[in-house]
Amino acid sequence: MIDFKFGQVMSTLFKTKEFVLFRFLIYMGITVAYIAVTGTGGGIGYLVGKVGDSPETGVFYGMFGGFALVSGVLYFFREYLLYLVKAGHIAVIVKHLDNQPMPEGQSQVKYAQQVVKDRFTESSVLFGVDQLIKGVLKTFTRIFSGVMMFLPFIPQPLVKFVNAVVTMSLTYVDEVILAYYIRNNSTNPWEDSRKALVLYAQNYKTFLKNALFLTVMTWIMALLVLIVVFAPLAALMSFGGYEGGFWPFALAVVTAWGLKAALIDPFAMTALMQVFFKVTEGQEPNPEWEAKLERGSKKFVKLKEKAFNWVQGDRGKTDDNTAAKITQTE
Repeated sequence: MIDFKFGQVMSTLFKTKEFVLFRFLIYMGITVAYIAVTGTGGGIGYLVGKVGDSPETGVFYGMFGGFALVSGVLYFFREYLLYLVKAGHIAVIVKHLDNQPMPEGQSQVKYAQQVVKDRFTESSVLFGVDQLIKGVLKTFTRIFSGVMMFLPFIPQPLVKFVNAVVTMSLTYVDEVILAYYIRNNSTNPWEDSRKALVLYAQNYKTFLKNALFLTVMTWIMALLVLIVVFAPLAALMSFGGYEGGFWPFALAVVTAWGLKAALIDPFAMTALMQVFFKVTEGQEPNPEWEAKLERGSKKFVKLKEKAFNWVQGDRGKTDDNTAAKITQTE
């Protein structure tokens, strides 16, 4: 059913344990920030609300303000998280999947930072590539959804559920495509991303099968984490005077997300990299699939334009404003 080797994936993650720990510390730091700032906001809200004889309302809005503040800060730094954490880990995983040793005297984190810096001179370039890849991947969801909608024997609630799972299964594909670019050691991230997307499309059945399996597995594990952490958080907040059920659940979701991003997602990402490298070995992009992507996705056409401009020496024009334009919907 699956095309990845569980033992090799676990072995690779163990070899990258330094980076796994780095990811864990960062994402747990984010989780702690959510809990601390949300709790502080609730305390301030309680004091303000007590003045107006409505402490519970003050606690709710204070916690909401704290939660929103951390979310806003994370949104602002999202491309740097991609640049420093995800892309760096991808570089190290690629090295180990190819059974290549780390440069002597250099830690994995230092090596990863250097590779990402060499491939993407600016974080906005990496962010722009990542956003265009995500935009193209939405095409696959639309195609799959369209086929499912015209099958009358499948109940529509089931169609919506399957489409949601398909959408989630594409979460790791953009990271796999970045791995393809890093592995090729080329100098044009847009061109290699274009090639990788075509390779993904012409082998989509194999990738979708493995991605669906990994998505279901990771979300089941995340749900188990959510169940485990909810009770302690609820008890902690109850001790602090908050008896509501919404905020303990919200913070439990954030904690589960942090653990998933730090420990569970790397497994799924590595497994799909293994499948991609194995299946596409020796293949060339199929012109028919490239034409289909051009017809179905404006973002893919944009990706080709970026690749051409990069070759023509337009490398410096992918700045933060360009990345912001790329994030707009088609």
